[in-house]
Amino acid sequence: MFTVNDMMSSDPITLSSKDKISDAKCLMDSRRIRHVPIVSASGKLEGLVTQRDVLAAQTSSLEKAVGDNDPMQAPLSRFLKRSLYTVSPCAGLKEAALYMQKRKIGCLPVVEDDKLVGIITDSDFVAIAINLLEIQEETEPMEEEEELV
Repeated sequence: MFTVNDMMSSDPITLSSKDKISDAKCLMDSRRIRHVPIVSASGKLEGLVTQRDVLAAQTSSLEKAVGDNDPMQAPLSRFLKRSLYTVSPCAGLKEAALYMQKRKIGCLPVVEDDKLVGIITDSDFVAIAINLLEIQEETEPMEEEEELV
């Protein structure tokens, strides 16, 4: 049985709750990611900020012209989701995928002893599906071979 540990991204990119939402946006844009775990100095998972959170925090040009406060300069502590779904590294991969599908979530932080050890995302599961399809294509007999028999 494959486990989350077999497929998770180890050592995920993280920020602290003191970082700004603009830091999260820059990180997401540069690394092409949609989820950033927020951890304490000791590595304990404190929450998660998503691309959707960043988009919600951005102000329109009209709002910027009217107000002085730029929400993009607010600390991540104002935006992070603290009640998280998490998974253990020894959990089954299929169970993790079903869990994400049922709850309609895009990632699961992987936690062991209250510390973040990885992350598994819907993109990881797409990559797994592609690999399985490629394996299936390689093992299926070719149509030409079937005609020869």
